[in-house]
Amino acid sequence: MERQEEQIIRTEYSEIMQKSYIDYAMSVIISRALPDVRDGLKPVQRRTLYDMYELGIRYDRPYRKCARIVGDTMGKYHPHGDSSIYEALVVMAQDFKKGLPLVDGHGNFGSIEGDGAAAMRYTEARLQKITQEAFLADLDKNVVDFMPNFDETEKEPEVLPVRLPNLLVNGSEGIAVGMVTSMPPHNLGEVVDAVVATIKNNEITTEELMKYIQGPDFPTGGLVTNKDDLLGIYETGTGKIKLRGKVEIEQVKGGKENIVISEIPYTMMGANIGKFLNDIAALVDTRKTTDIVDISNQSSKEGIRIVLELRKGADTNNLINMLYKKTRLEDTFGVNMLAVADGRPETLGLKKIIEHHIDFQFEVNTRKYQTLLKKELEKKEIQEGLIKACDVIDLIIEILRGSKNQKQARECLTSGITEGIKFKSRTSKKQASELHFTEAQATAILEMRLYKLIGLEIAALMKEHDTTMKNIAKYEDLLNNYASMAKLIIKELEAIKKEYAKPRKTVVENAAEAVYEEKKIQEMEVVFLMDRFGYARTIDVPTYERNKEAADSESRYIISCMNTDKICVFTDTGSQHLIKVQDAPFGKFRDKGKPIDNFCNYDSSKEVIVAVESLQRIKLSLLIFGTELGMVKQVEGSEFDVAKRTIAATKLQDGDKLLSVQCMGEAETVVFKTQQGICLRIAIGEIPLQKKTARGVRGIRLNENDKVEAMYYPDAGKDKVIICNDKEVHLDRLKIAGRDTKGTKIRGTKSVT
Repeated sequence: MERQEEQIIRTEYSEIMQKSYIDYAMSVIISRALPDVRDGLKPVQRRTLYDMYELGIRYDRPYRKCARIVGDTMGKYHPHGDSSIYEALVVMAQDFKKGLPLVDGHGNFGSIEGDGAAAMRYTEARLQKITQEAFLADLDKNVVDFMPNFDETEKEPEVLPVRLPNLLVNGSEGIAVGMVTSMPPHNLGEVVDAVVATIKNNEITTEELMKYIQGPDFPTGGLVTNKDDLLGIYETGTGKIKLRGKVEIEQVKGGKENIVISEIPYTMMGANIGKFLNDIAALVDTRKTTDIVDISNQSSKEGIRIVLELRKGADTNNLINMLYKKTRLEDTFGVNMLAVADGRPETLGLKKIIEHHIDFQFEVNTRKYQTLLKKELEKKEIQEGLIKACDVIDLIIEILRGSKNQKQARECLTSGITEGIKFKSRTSKKQASELHFTEAQATAILEMRLYKLIGLEIAALMKEHDTTMKNIAKYEDLLNNYASMAKLIIKELEAIKKEYAKPRKTVVENAAEAVYEEKKIQEMEVVFLMDRFGYARTIDVPTYERNKEAADSESRYIISCMNTDKICVFTDTGSQHLIKVQDAPFGKFRDKGKPIDNFCNYDSSKEVIVAVESLQRIKLSLLIFGTELGMVKQVEGSEFDVAKRTIAATKLQDGDKLLSVQCMGEAETVVFKTQQGICLRIAIGEIPLQKKTARGVRGIRLNENDKVEAMYYPDAGKDKVIICNDKEVHLDRLKIAGRDTKGTKIRGTKSVT
């Protein structure tokens, strides 16, 4: 056997990558992330519902384990992992996410506060009644096309024959490749009214449709505050909806008031409720407000209830406006009404979505009644054959008795062939030769049972035939008359509305923008205290003076500053973190304080604090930077007055760490002390002035494996004593040497290696 030569196809690499990426993107867009405009479902949702329908998990039957549903769906239709299927199943059962839940969940299916659902082996589910009646009905009547599943062993519907515009009613969210869909939910009754109005008047405008659809209707309620913007959003399919939670004021004893939040913005669901409570607590801790005495989350299965207890005389309206401004009690919902229409993603306006739905309804109903008409015509044929047979039943019995086999009898009934059949008379033979039943009629006659010849049975057959003829006339009228079909669709929609529509939850209005007057901080001098564990607080000056001895012994950093100032924290990684003094808790001397990690980006697990100083003092000074490898520089303090909370205060070479940051005072010299017991005293004047982005210059020439351990800045005329190798060293007695020299080794009782 000759070896086939390899064929190497040369092509541009970028072209292959481009084609492959486009194929991948379209697969994600069409087969995963975006809903179909016709049924408003993503493939995973559609497959899950269809699988439940196939398993017979109907609304009037017992619940089944979710693990069974997920496993069956994954094995037959959706081979993309069980977590995505279960997540879709859970969301379709959550009434706080879907205005019209499609699945009836039994067990722990999560909560509005972000609690996850229990594992699928514990929870159970079945279809909701509306899902069965309005989403999965008539699948046996050839109303939609079926396609092979991933391994071509099963068939699945390309789309479900949904009778209402589910894309509008339940909304949808999904992230594809290069595009995202974000469709808000709407009120079922309003959407039905809009569809009916469009069927009656195809020229209806979006503005006229909004007489029926006020705007989004979120399951969480709340308020839409930009009503005037909705027309533009619904015409273009994109925009931003402003949402607010529902706030009520309760009068309590003692002339006090409570702010009660009974509804939240749709965007606050889940973990954002906890973040909202933390944001309010932060406003209290940072003294943005002193009106809130207590915060309690009293939410339950009955609904949201977050209570803010206020002090007497609090400015309630200003406080509510502050919550709108400073927290997610007021938020925006980004609208991008993107869906798969005619096989491709398209951003659709309100009217376009409704028109797609109406076209789909006419298509589904046309296919349904074509199927039903075909069945009725087949019944009519059989019925007419049996009625005709009853009139000549004696002749048919004679044919059957005279025939040798079934084939001979069938040919006589359909074609009048009498050869080989024994008749009692020539008249019977002649009558038999005139018979012309159809194949279907002949089959029915041959299979007919004798009891059908009873008088009442014949009367019932005649009545059934009349019913069949009426059905045929009805179906032909529906298929041939647009008005009749439209009337039927409207009737079905009205029936759905009557049974399943609920009052609107979300209020749509034009609300004035929240105006919050921030109270000016009364400027005062405070003392910033931070202990060795990084816990910081502020106290007033008289309190510090009364407890000076205890404060000095317990605190690592003590800084006198104004409460409007900022604190600069320098770390060994060369970073500067800014803390607003007002962010640190202000209170009594014995208050513990809070970790500075809460006020800035400092991470105690990755960096060590080197220096802490007030920004006001730094701005008026020159800073001296020193590192473990002996690099030094001077920097203008004004360079550190920045808006960012964290910046690089200096540049470090590999393996180096920032050791010291000092504001220039009265000191004229700086002393380096190394791990090997070497000291070097140099004049500060020899240290050059550089930018904060510079590494600096070498201040001391280090021996191999030696590092700077400490830097000292003795004030002029004042002696300072340090311990080096267990020996006292008077810094003012050290000889001033040149920069970038080796220094003097201090020989003491401690052995130096």
